[in-house]
Formats: sequence, structure tokens, C-alpha cells
Amino acid sequence: MRSCLHSLVFGLAIMFGAMAAEAEAISILGGGALNSGRGSLFLAARTRQEGNNAALFIGRDHRGLFSDRPAHTPAFAGVAPAILRGTDVEVIRALIQEAESRRDGYDAVQFGARIKPPKAPTQMTLAQIFAWIDATPGQPHAIGRYQFIPVTLRRVVAKTGLKTDQRFSPAVQDQLADVLLIEAGLQKFRQGKLGRKAFMNNLAKIWAGLPNSTGKSHYEGYAGNKASVTWARFEAVMARISPKRG
Repeated sequence: MRSCLHSLVFGLAIMFGAMAAEAEAISILGGGALNSGRGSLFLAARTRQEGNNAALFIGRDHRGLFSDRPAHTPAFAGVAPAILRGTDVEVIRALIQEAESRRDGYDAVQFGARIKPPKAPTQMTLAQIFAWIDATPGQPHAIGRYQFIPVTLRRVVAKTGLKTDQRFSPAVQDQLADVLLIEAGLQKFRQGKLGRKAFMNNLAKIWAGLPNSTGKSHYEGYAGNKASVTWARFEAVMARISPKRG
């Protein structure tokens, strides 16, 4: 009798242990009746971050949630870099920050990066940033006010001729972003040779937090990317910029 009772208790322990493990798995993954009305723990964690991180998933790749996405193809790749000045440039830069790095600006790091840089980005040299990228594969690396992804950052640094011992300062970040603005057609837009809608769509191909004319991110659904400002907001800001004045 004692042996039978012992076997029964042991069997019940195994059964309830398995049920508990299954319930835990369902709770974490966010599926099944046990998690009804609560949602995934991962989704909840992501939602908590959304208030402070505009374009949350920039830099993610279709190969997985923790890789950098492929770089865009410049609309006007052959245009030489230049230092941009003007109210229009300041307006566009501010809008990009609103969409990409609203809270931390020049020191923003993609929140999904599990291993953060050892210092604030503006206190690091370009070489140190590249070393951090190389040392931390398998995670997103979008960085700075303009959330440069590694491939794009290396390309625009090479195009400007900046030395890698240069600090990733606000001025340097603006200079690198100017390359992208020119490649998107800013100069042609200023000259009236490129329409506002076309220019805006070109910008949306660079910055996933900006919507294209469909109202969605150019990378909508691409590992979670979505626009963080509306097309109406984007258009209202851009409408204030005269293409005939720099």
C-alpha cells in the first residue's frame, strides 16, 4: 500500500510539474487562454519602451530580430558631399530626430542593443564606434541622432573623408547626415527640380521612422519597423520649407 501511494504521489508531482511548465511557456510567449488579456511579456516590454524610442526597430534585419537591416540605395548616389546650411536643413534634421531619436538625440543608441557602447556616442571616436559594432554582432547598432546603421555609417564616413580618430560629435553627425540629405535630393528639391512628395519618399527610404506617401514606414512589417510620425505631420513640416530658399 505504501509503495502504491508513493507511486501515485510521484505521478501527480510529474503531471503538475508539466502543467506548470506549459503554463509558464504560454505566459512568456503570449499565447493561449492562460495569457488572455495580458499579451506577451516581450510585447509588454516593447510597449514600455515605445514612449521613449521613436523608431524602435530600425537596424533590424529579415534574417532575425537582432541584426542590422540592409542599407538603402541612395536616390542620387553620385552627388558630392557638402556642408549644408539653412533653415530648411535645420527643420529636416529636427524632424528626423523626432522620428528616430526623440529622447536622447546625438547620444541615442538603438534600445534593442543588449550590449551598449562603453561611453556616450558623442564621447567616442568613429574608430571606437566601429570597434563596438564589430565586437557585438547579432544585435542592432543604430546610433546617434540620425540612427546610422553600420553599413551606412561606414559608407558616409568614407565619402566625407573623415578620419576614424574623429569624435562622433554633434557636428560630425550633422555632417554625415548631410550626405544622406543630399543623396535624397535636397539640392534638387531646393531648385524645384524634385517634388516635395518624391523628396519625402526618398527620406523615408533612409529613415524608417518617417512614413512614405502610403502613410506607413518604407520598412513597415520588416522585423517590426513602423513609422513614428504621421504622413500629415511629415507633410505639414515639409510644406513650411520653400524649395527656393536654403
